[in-house]
Amino acid sequence: MLVIRPIEQKDFAGLKTCAIESGTGMTSLPVNDELLQRKIDASTQTFSDKPAGKGDCLYFFVAEDLETGQMVGTCAIDAAVGLSQPFYNYHIGKVVHSSPKLGIYNVVETLTLSNDYTGSSELCTLFLRECAREGQNGRLLSKHRFLFMAEHPELFDNTVFAEMRGVSDERGHSPFYEWLQTHFFSLDFPTVDYLTGIGKKRFIAELMPKYPIYVNLLSDAARAVIGKTHEKTRPAIRMLQNEGFVNRGYVDIFDAGPAVECELHNIHSVRNSRRLRVQVGDPIGGHPFLICNTRFGQYRAAYGTIGVNVDAHEAILPAKLAAALKVQDGDMVRVVELEQ
Repeated sequence: MLVIRPIEQKDFAGLKTCAIESGTGMTSLPVNDELLQRKIDASTQTFSDKPAGKGDCLYFFVAEDLETGQMVGTCAIDAAVGLSQPFYNYHIGKVVHSSPKLGIYNVVETLTLSNDYTGSSELCTLFLRECAREGQNGRLLSKHRFLFMAEHPELFDNTVFAEMRGVSDERGHSPFYEWLQTHFFSLDFPTVDYLTGIGKKRFIAELMPKYPIYVNLLSDAARAVIGKTHEKTRPAIRMLQNEGFVNRGYVDIFDAGPAVECELHNIHSVRNSRRLRVQVGDPIGGHPFLICNTRFGQYRAAYGTIGVNVDAHEAILPAKLAAALKVQDGDMVRVVELEQ
């Protein structure tokens, strides 16, 4: 059984393993001991004393296999991006070049540097190790964040978004970035990805094109991947789309992967989750649910088959699941049914 919990200081080795295995393009998991430790420190500080509201806070979670004690995945929520350092995207727009006298009318797409997501809440750092990619583990790791946000909505912005990894090959070469590299950066994609991940972003403002980029001037290979996701990211974006997330024309500045967004109260799992009182027992005719306890510092989430008594507002949890969630009779949990 997997359980999701806040990251702890003991998880450094497991976090570094995830960073190594995640590869190029996972900007929020660079292989850098100092930065990984800072992430642990930032999250443990946040979970040690619940904030009064939304702020520059990181909520970092890990997936632990209760049978082996092994850490097998990570995910996080950045409560408000862009407050301590700029957060950049490209926005896809259009300009019209026309001459009625000559009978010419051309619509051209542009990429304009944007800070529009400043202050928004970002879903980030989702990574599940190969050894745990089975059953509902991936859905648990991604979607439990919506239960946490539904339980503590005051901590997050109304706009929730996620940047999806763009197209790159096994060596970390991005067709979109190769065009930028040739004309502006003179740094390879793994290098800029790493610098961005460790927070050294000043070079973006210094080297990034100052004016909108005309898409039709890009190479064919670069144009072809704008708004496209890495093949390993397709299940993640489908899951978010099923939750109500949409792309509103924002893409990553380096690999052109899409950003998708949704208003917090419109996220399917937020809207359809409910609080129920725990009854420990054997559920008869139960259904698969995502479940989390309603605590903050001792937050736990898992999935399993439970019984739901709608009239009594009760959730009937097997003893093993209740123990994993650290709940007992009379405690409250938040649940949302897993769609098959």
